[in-house]
Amino acid sequence: MASNVLEASPSSSHTATRSFDGPIHPLARLAFLAVILIGFAYAGVSVLIDTQQVGEQLALGVFAFLALALLIALGFEFVNGFHDTANAVATVIYTNALPAHFAVIWSGFFNFLGVMLSSGAVAYSIITLLPVDLILNVGSGAGFAMIFALLFAAVLWNLATWYVGLPNSSSHTLIGSVLGVGFANQLLTSDSGGTSGVDWAQATKVLTGLWMAPLIGFGAAALLLLILRHLARNPRLMNPPEGDTPPPRGIRALLIFTCTAVSFSHGSNDGQKGMGLIMLILIGCAPTAYALNRTLPASETPAFVRSAAAARATLIAHGATSVDGSRARMVLRTALKKREVLNGRTYGAAIAVSEDLARRVASYGSLGQVPASAASNIRNDMYLVMDTTRMIAAAEKNGFADRDMAVLTDYRTRLERGTRYIPIWVKIAVALALGLGTMVGWKRIVVTVGERIGKQHMTYGMGASAELVAAGTILAADRFGLPVSTTHILSSGVAGASVASGHGLQRRTLIQLAAAWVMTLPVAMLLAGGLYWLLLMIVRSAGL
Repeated sequence: MASNVLEASPSSSHTATRSFDGPIHPLARLAFLAVILIGFAYAGVSVLIDTQQVGEQLALGVFAFLALALLIALGFEFVNGFHDTANAVATVIYTNALPAHFAVIWSGFFNFLGVMLSSGAVAYSIITLLPVDLILNVGSGAGFAMIFALLFAAVLWNLATWYVGLPNSSSHTLIGSVLGVGFANQLLTSDSGGTSGVDWAQATKVLTGLWMAPLIGFGAAALLLLILRHLARNPRLMNPPEGDTPPPRGIRALLIFTCTAVSFSHGSNDGQKGMGLIMLILIGCAPTAYALNRTLPASETPAFVRSAAAARATLIAHGATSVDGSRARMVLRTALKKREVLNGRTYGAAIAVSEDLARRVASYGSLGQVPASAASNIRNDMYLVMDTTRMIAAAEKNGFADRDMAVLTDYRTRLERGTRYIPIWVKIAVALALGLGTMVGWKRIVVTVGERIGKQHMTYGMGASAELVAAGTILAADRFGLPVSTTHILSSGVAGASVASGHGLQRRTLIQLAAAWVMTLPVAMLLAGGLYWLLLMIVRSAGL
């Protein structure tokens, strides 16, 4: 049986194995289903309203295709909810701080709040790993093959690891899927120069958070537990619960606070990954409504034009050569694919595109007034210049002084404001999917975290230390726009706290967790790359 794949070690001295199989009221099931249907209907109505407001009429086939893609994307967040967020509730359940079913509802609510109050900075950090040509042509057949390959690969691996009770990271899976699609796209594109289309500099930045997460979780939780042991006045903090007795009031408040913090931070970070995927889908299916941030006021336009002029002067000062406007976009596309941007020709092409972009935006008055026929072209030009300036800034020894870099950064920030935004209804839909997902399917992962990492029952201090570290790390990563893994931080935090408490670890479980961590990236890459190739062949054979 799948539920027995992660059996406790015979040397385990946990007091008991818990059972969470309690009755669920039929009205609760109906309410759960009603919220799902209402949420999906709300998303559909919002799309219709947004497209009608800008004069874009979606054909029935396009709308059905969009609905399917949104259903799968929200399904990814739903799976993310019951796969990852079980980590947040394991400690309060195994320390008797909260009853199991109340804990998952509590966690689901704060996951919802975390998504709603998120900054949106993480949403596009993973998307920037994709090849430029796919992002610029997200509405093409290849673009849709990319989106579905990402979604199917991420959902399949998440479900597979959940089925055997492994606390795998949804962030890890999604990043692997993105890299797999990017790698496959370059191998299938003869003029791209091998894997040059994969932005390995950005990938390294994103992956750094993933490999550091287990180390941070393990070390920081162990250190925090040792500090608590020396400073805490209540010795019961270091004791396991007695039977079903809840912890003392103060300790219980601490454990509930840490559960709340992890749930909120998980929503604020992981929820944004689904937002980024949904925005790709919306831009591909309804570019007029979603390709540009039409909520920016007209007062932003003069500042945008001035910033473009300042960037132009900076690039000229660094040796920009004249490039004909008709060839400028192709020059930028080639430079971005080959990662060769530090030259006068690329600077000149960026100037030509920027001048045309500033002129057109100024003539319309604001992005909100851009006509349907021009929306996609303006967005693509913004992306070309934005990625070029980002790559210049990331290059070592680019020759730009701090003052010049500040000018380019200001311009890139204004370009991002025009293209990177999250409609409120997208946040609500993702928040509902993640929050509702938290309330189902959590038992397998909870048992692994609560019973099968340490050799003895989790103490109050162990649970609090692991979750404080997880919440703090995730919120810090959210601040800097980095995707991190709640699962990696929390499960390694439990392991670190177990070692610091002197309880020791269950070797078999640790090997399985490590295997899942090592396998996720290559398996997700293979799944996504293979699916992308298959879907691309289908698209091309259909002439799309």
